[in-house]
This record gives sequence, C-alpha cells and structure tokens, in this order.
Amino acid sequence: MTTNTTTNTNTMTTTPDAAAAGTWQLGDRTVHRLGLGAMRLVGMPWDTTPRDRDASVAVLRRAVELGVNHIDTAAFYFTPVRSANELISTALQPYGDDLTITTKVGPARSRNGDFEEMARPEQLRGQVEENLRQLGRDHLDIVNLRWGTRMAGEGREPESVAEHFGALAELRDAGLVRNLGISNVLPEQLTEAMTVAPVVCVQNQYGLTSREDDAVLALCGEHSIAFVPFFAVGAAVPGASPRGGADETGQAEVAGVAAAHGVTPAQVRLAWTLHRGPHVLAIPGTGSPVHLEENVAAGALRLTDEELALLDGIAPAAG
Repeated sequence: MTTNTTTNTNTMTTTPDAAAAGTWQLGDRTVHRLGLGAMRLVGMPWDTTPRDRDASVAVLRRAVELGVNHIDTAAFYFTPVRSANELISTALQPYGDDLTITTKVGPARSRNGDFEEMARPEQLRGQVEENLRQLGRDHLDIVNLRWGTRMAGEGREPESVAEHFGALAELRDAGLVRNLGISNVLPEQLTEAMTVAPVVCVQNQYGLTSREDDAVLALCGEHSIAFVPFFAVGAAVPGASPRGGADETGQAEVAGVAAAHGVTPAQVRLAWTLHRGPHVLAIPGTGSPVHLEENVAAGALRLTDEELALLDGIAPAAG
C-alpha cells in the first residue's frame, strides 16, 4: 500500500511546479495535489464567444510541463463548437504513464446541449464508453458518479446512490474503469457508496466562503478518501469573479494575506483549500496560461497558523 505524502516546504518557488503541493494516492494512481479542471477550457455556459481552441490546447500542454498529472473532465463538458475531452485527447496523446484523467458520468445531456434527466443505472455504460471514445482510451483511470440532487433535511432521506454506484462497480469489474469516485453528495450518500465499492475520491463544491461540506471533508479524511473541491476559487454563476469569489465576504482578509506573500487572492484561496488536510486536492480550471501558472504556484504557498486562523474565521465551519 502506497503511503500518502505531502511536501513540506515554506517558500514559493520561482518556477511553478505542481509537485510542490505534495501527492496523494487515488486508488492505484499517485497524483500531485494540485491538478487542473477542464470545464473552463471550453468556456462557461454564459460565455458569448467560444474559447480559442489553440489556446486551450496550449494550456493543457503547459499544465503537463508544470507537473500537473491529474486532469478532471467529463463528456458533458462541451459547447456548440468545443469538447473538453476532444481538447485533452488532441493536446496530450500519447498520454504519459503518470497522467491520471478523472471523468464523470450521471447527468444526461442532449447533442444540442440541454441537460436531461439523470441517467438510469443501465445507461451509465454508454456514458463510460462515450468518454473512452472521446479520450482515446481503453480504460478510464477514475470515474465519478455525479449525483444530481442532494435532498435531505425536513424529514426527507437523502436519495440512494447504491444502484447507480453498483452499476459503475460492475464496469470496474469488467475492466472499463480502474477506480470509482462520487460527486455532489451528502455524508449519508458517501457512506452508502462505500458499502457498495471502494471510493477513492469525492468531488463537492467547497471553498473558503462555501463550507457547507465540512462534514464530507472530515468523513473523507477518516477513510483516506481524497476530497476534491470544485469551484474552490469562485462560484460558477454568471457575474461571479472566477479569480476572487462570488461576493465580498472576506475579501479584505484574503487581500491582506495575499499582500503579505506577494501573491494573488485566488492563490490564497487555493492554498487555504490545500491546507484543509493532506487528503484535499485542488482542480482549479482556467483557459488562461497566466492563471494556470498562478494556480500551480499556489501549491507551494504555505500559510502561517495565524493566517489560517484568520481565514478560517471568515466562514466558520458548517455546524
């Protein structure tokens, strides 16, 4: 069994290197804790013009040059003229042996881009095969079941994920998938999934000012499961700043810490996320080479205990 480790450095390097963030074991894959999310490579739904294709390909290749070996994607990351999986396939084939690609299944999306009902368990194989075709792989390193709703509270039990997760476990046994994860779930749903098959990672929305899932983060730590927040820097809503968060909560505190280190507020937010535990990974998305290098450099940023206490107080832990 491979031991999970983190790098212990106190200063940022001049040349960004994803290895500075340390490593974590995702099933049979060892990844740097600072990775890349592919959603923004194709552009967000409210973007009025498509991303430049050559620029997105260049970002992917530069990410690998900087040591990024964990890329998060999905077949449903597409716009009318761009596909995240196609960009990854074009930019990075032949894939390096150390590159881990995580993808997601569950949401069904029509060819014209409309999201439909959650796929039924028997439809998940088709979604896995779609990712295989687009990425040019004969197996997928990690597949997350992206759950659609998180119903709980007011006497309502969380929806069961067992049947869907069981269907993915069968595809793992068939060799199409190596490792399984789950996304957008409550603690009860994660616990249920773990009774069906091993879970190597959980992807939930989480960040400095969005800490509703502290309990999920803690549960992952107890079971040595990677917790992989999405939108750790900014919220995915129209008008939100992708580099500074969706509101003004804590901006002064974050700016002060950033100034002390000579970095950007976005880098502070990413560093805070990684400080949440050795099992916490980051997959910030960007279509900008400049922001890519800033994100990777954030993996080397070490915050002091006083700074962490200040930032922790911005949005106290849920519950």
